[in-house]
Amino acid sequence: MAKTDMNTILKRRMAATQQASELQASDEAYQQIFQRAPPLAPSEICDLPLDKLDDFFTADIGFKPYSPAKLKAFAEQLQEEGLLVRIIVRRIPGSDRYEILAGHNRTAAARLAGWTKIAAEIVAADDARATSIAILTNLLQRQDLSIIEKGKAYKSLLEAKNRQGCRSDLAGGTSGENRQKYSARAIVAEFFGVTEYKIRKAIKLTQLIPELQSILEDSPKKLNLACADLIADYDPESQRAFVEMCGIEGYQFNKATIQHIVHSCPPPTADKQLIFAAWREARAEAEKRLRAPSKKISFDRKKFAPYLDKLGGDQEIEALFLEFLRERVG
Repeated sequence: MAKTDMNTILKRRMAATQQASELQASDEAYQQIFQRAPPLAPSEICDLPLDKLDDFFTADIGFKPYSPAKLKAFAEQLQEEGLLVRIIVRRIPGSDRYEILAGHNRTAAARLAGWTKIAAEIVAADDARATSIAILTNLLQRQDLSIIEKGKAYKSLLEAKNRQGCRSDLAGGTSGENRQKYSARAIVAEFFGVTEYKIRKAIKLTQLIPELQSILEDSPKKLNLACADLIADYDPESQRAFVEMCGIEGYQFNKATIQHIVHSCPPPTADKQLIFAAWREARAEAEKRLRAPSKKISFDRKKFAPYLDKLGGDQEIEALFLEFLRERVG
């Protein structure tokens, strides 16, 4: 068998495994987080017209689409290899249209490649299962997700979980009675194998206004995570002052500066001018510290050479000097 044919077979086998794992992992999340068994109705596989597909609209899951360059490369790959993994959709009630649950970039690349139809798997899904599929497939496939994207995904799951409430009628695993003792965040953290602290921090960063989210993701040197976490406590209008500061050429925040601002202008609401005044105070203090003479003590080693040779290393010299100071000053 030719090497090219073997590669094609291997790719398709891997694609089939991925196809199965997408729904399997999504349904595991659906069952564990929402405590519901997936519908027994089998899915339907067919080719769907691209003009009948709508982007996922059930919840704001926050995942960014591929860049134009990456999408173009994906479209070229589709033209050469075809679609290896079907998209997943659900019917939109009262219409002949479908909501994409998994495969937004595949759909966009297919359109760019000039296709009119795309292979799809139509599943029965309530809003909770639809959200699980939309989130889990992205988390499984995309390793380049930012903390903001993960935060929005966690937030969507928690909101869906809180809307759904708790159920205790599922057998197996942790009992329904014990499950009810868990917070929604604890259940989500358990499934993803992360701490509640990490989930809480990621979700908190979604409170940043879009401009600050973009700076955090694209220019982390200007705005690091520690600073962004403190700024997220402010309301949107107050946050706009920090956008202007980030726009200053060559300037980048540090945690001490933000802590000074927070101390002077406690969140959630602060006047823009007061925030800038506190910022200038923090910068002035930092510059003052930089200009202050060094407190490091130095000696002319030549003068002490006859004695230093008789001593050990610097640690012994330091110990003797400290002892001398204690006797003279203490």
